[in-house]
Amino acid sequence: MPAFHAYGDGGCLVSAPAELSGMFCRGGGAVVQQRKRSLVAASAVAAAAAECMRASKKQRQPPQPSLDLLPDECLFEVLRRLPGGRERADSACVSRRWLALLASIRVSELGHAAAAAPSLPDLNEEFVMEEDTDDSSADPSVERVLEGNEATDVRLAAMAVVAGSRRGLEKLAIRGSHPTRGVTDQGLLAVARGSPNLCSLALWDVPLVTDAGLAEIAAGCPSLERLDITSCPLITDKGLAAIAQGCPNLVSLTMEACSGVGNEGLRAIGRCCLKLQAVSIKNCVHVGDQGISSLVCSASASLAKIRLQGLNITDASLAVIGYYGKAVTDLTLARLAAVGERGFWVMANAAGLQKLRCMSVTSCLGVTDLAITCIAKFCPGLKQLCLRKCGHVSDAGLKAFIESAKVMENLQLEECNRVTLVGVLACLINCSHKFRALSLVKCTGVKDVCSAPAQLPVCKSLRFLTIKDCPGFTDASLAVVGMICPQLEQVDLSGLGEVTDNGLLPLINSSEGSLVKVDLSGCKNITDVAVSSLVKAHGKSVKQVSLEGCSKITDASLFCISENCTELAGLDLSNCMVSDSGVASLASAKHFKLRALSLFGCSKVTQVSVQFLGSMGKLEGLNLQYCNMIGNHNIASLEKQLWWCDILA
Repeated sequence: MPAFHAYGDGGCLVSAPAELSGMFCRGGGAVVQQRKRSLVAASAVAAAAAECMRASKKQRQPPQPSLDLLPDECLFEVLRRLPGGRERADSACVSRRWLALLASIRVSELGHAAAAAPSLPDLNEEFVMEEDTDDSSADPSVERVLEGNEATDVRLAAMAVVAGSRRGLEKLAIRGSHPTRGVTDQGLLAVARGSPNLCSLALWDVPLVTDAGLAEIAAGCPSLERLDITSCPLITDKGLAAIAQGCPNLVSLTMEACSGVGNEGLRAIGRCCLKLQAVSIKNCVHVGDQGISSLVCSASASLAKIRLQGLNITDASLAVIGYYGKAVTDLTLARLAAVGERGFWVMANAAGLQKLRCMSVTSCLGVTDLAITCIAKFCPGLKQLCLRKCGHVSDAGLKAFIESAKVMENLQLEECNRVTLVGVLACLINCSHKFRALSLVKCTGVKDVCSAPAQLPVCKSLRFLTIKDCPGFTDASLAVVGMICPQLEQVDLSGLGEVTDNGLLPLINSSEGSLVKVDLSGCKNITDVAVSSLVKAHGKSVKQVSLEGCSKITDASLFCISENCTELAGLDLSNCMVSDSGVASLASAKHFKLRALSLFGCSKVTQVSVQFLGSMGKLEGLNLQYCNMIGNHNIASLEKQLWWCDILA
């Protein structure tokens, strides 16, 4: 057994082994260090003990009262009795639980609470808003749009709470959805409960919304009038049927790329929505003749606008439209591969489309000369026809059509390559006195004629002429058209790279009317001679001129424009060879009304033009992109001078 020694005065140890006693006694240094460590340990223990004492006292204290301790049912009753919209909006910011409960409160329940417990006026709010007594017209909560990452259930719920505090949302569009927290049925539930006056709903590319979400809208928003669902794969006939039963006032239905919707949903819409006026169905693979026929038959008295594209329908659907479409005024048919000539023939001969005013057909093989002739004969009110990619229409059909269409005002042909200039001239010669607009776009069959008749009839009714991107249309054709149509007001010759001054000058000189809008974009062979002649003859009437890509246009044209044009509001000089001198002439012009100017890609325009542009105080739009000789600091200076102008640089 080792011997132990006791320490007295000031010693920390009461006893210690004998072999260690020498270490503590010699010199006393080790003892001092040991005392310091012991004091530190003692203080730490004391602090811990004090913390424990405080914690135990706190535990013995009764808990503070909190609304969060209430169950959902009780908290719901508290929140629905909040006196005003500001209080509800503030409460929605407390937590997601409060937001979810507020979003589940119906507007009718809020009204009952407000009537039972009226709130005292907020004097601060009255003082702030006393100058804006009528804020309903500027209420942003009435119409909202959510796009992309903004489209989440939480944001929809918050929006519904704020809107429900007033009169609720009336128009809502959701375009896209958050990739991980996208809009679901819960978001639509909040909208349905907070916005019973919703009249327009658009759901574009919202993949998580199902029939249950539409059912909530149908149950909570009986005033819904317009529904647009695009790329919503989980919505089926069941959801559409719920809308039909709950929203009898529906007047417009748009569906696109909804693979779950078929004929049964359209049947329900036709059966229940007797006020339906417009329907657009595109690329819905399960929609067929039964759905279209049932919808058109049921809504025969009110359906005025029909748009069908990319559907698996046949001639039978067109026959039903022709017989039951007694109220149809606008008809659009596109990419109906299974519809043949017989379908269009039967549709016209059914004689039900007496009110048809506008018709557009795209990429339908059934559109032939016989088809358009029958349409003209049996649709006496047709005023506008647009044919795109209808390769079976020829000059003979065009001539027969225009002779039968007694009130035709506007004819548009795009990529109808069997139509030639002979057919176009026959159309202009045989048209009625109401014919005002002709458009030819990408019609490769429209080429120069070998020889024009010595005397041509005059079409004085035509006011708007568009001949665009027709590579075979050159000077000879333009000169003939100019002689036939002396009363033109708007001319669009964009993309006619072969037209020169020799073709444009006869059109300008033979014009007896007043040109207002001229588009020569891409006419790379037009020079200052033609532009000068144009502005001298029509400078008092022309309001818009586009010379984009006319690389032979120089300052000479701008000198003439500044001297003669008093009504010019828009001028496009993109990629022209104009310089600072031309810009200076525009800036110095008197009585100039120029609002929009484009100098895009004008390499000769330098920083010298900045001072001239800064003096054009009426400019509202200015494009200086790719004007590399103008530095960024000059652009900044110009933005300060024209602070109201939208400048692209």
